[in-house]
Amino acid sequence: MGLKALTATKAGRLLLRQKGTYVVLRELHRSERDAEVLSACEKLIQVLIGDEPEPGMENLLEVNVPEEVEERLRRWDREEEERRQREEAR
Repeated sequence: MGLKALTATKAGRLLLRQKGTYVVLRELHRSERDAEVLSACEKLIQVLIGDEPEPGMENLLEVNVPEEVEERLRRWDREEEERRQREEAR
């Protein structure tokens, strides 16, 4: 099971925190040069250091996300990918 999958549930997030995953990701982020890996590290770190979701939302795979929020997130992902491609082209 991947790290991203483990962050979906409260139990998985707690396990990752207990195992020191944040420290490993932080160090990887310091030395990594690949933009996609950096982005993935940043997203995982945000989940690990963020507040736990409110009761009833512990399993993030079961949360209903409104369509307009999904579209906004997809747009941000596209913009991030375009920015990454521009930076790599330099």
